[in-house]
Amino acid sequence: MQKRTGKQPDHSSVAPQKVRSHLAWSDFETVLAIATAGSLSGASRALGVSHATVFRRLGDIEQRLGVILFERSRTGYRPTLAGEELADTSRVMDEAALAAERKVAGRDLQPSGEIWTTTTDSLLMGLLAPLFTQFRDKYPGIVLDVAVSNQLFNLTRREADVAIRPSNRPPENLIGRPLTTIGQAVYAHRSLGLTPGSPIETLGSQPWIGAGPRLQDSAVDQWMSSYTLKEACVYRVDTLVSILSAVRSGMGLAVMPCYLADEDPDIVQLTDPIPELQYGLWFLMHPDLRGVVRIHALMDFLTETVRAQKERLAGPLIG
Repeated sequence: MQKRTGKQPDHSSVAPQKVRSHLAWSDFETVLAIATAGSLSGASRALGVSHATVFRRLGDIEQRLGVILFERSRTGYRPTLAGEELADTSRVMDEAALAAERKVAGRDLQPSGEIWTTTTDSLLMGLLAPLFTQFRDKYPGIVLDVAVSNQLFNLTRREADVAIRPSNRPPENLIGRPLTTIGQAVYAHRSLGLTPGSPIETLGSQPWIGAGPRLQDSAVDQWMSSYTLKEACVYRVDTLVSILSAVRSGMGLAVMPCYLADEDPDIVQLTDPIPELQYGLWFLMHPDLRGVVRIHALMDFLTETVRAQKERLAGPLIG
């Protein structure tokens, strides 16, 4: 047998190769949430996890990268240069993922699936609820998931697919269709004994109900100021349904959409629809969803059924 010569390598002395730890998408989400919120508590709310989970995730990410991503202080978490770079990358990835999701959502061929819809409480109660029922009867394969809010959801980030909203200036980054014009007038409970057709100037001595700041109805606010009616407000509330409830109780007068108030026989319309307070009703969606069959089915259905009620929605004349 031939004898081996030379020194054999000692494998026990070779240092193990360091395995690179890649960042997962959840890591980028965590960094972006902290950078956006400026705090762990804000990031935990955005991510839907606990404060401790965000703290642990950040520590793990920084350990794997070997860099500090955020400066900690009493005022919050401020990104370092490395943190800013990673947060910027996370934003690009987030936008790309959202864009891909919107495009993939448009590849259906049949009117089926879910539609995330956002609208206001007053529109749902006074107009849309029966129309949604008719839509479901016509398209049983479509599920409507409705979020009721007076705030316009971010359609770009897919917080909703479509919005059915009152607006005279819809956001420029969205596309949509004007459905009709909504009229508004002054209303009061019959028990107050007020005569329809009385000049606005004579109603300043009555108690009024105003819109709270979160309702964001600047047109009504300016109109009431022009007639010195804000000083007569005894009650303010931040939803139209709540204003309707206050009028029903006899608390005072209020400006309301005609479609919401005219269905109640105990509420009296005191003025004609006020021209400067009319607004458009829009069906809005993100441009990437323009080819989605189920969304076009809803838009076409609402266009037909809402416009069939345009006279009621514009409001009747009291003369």
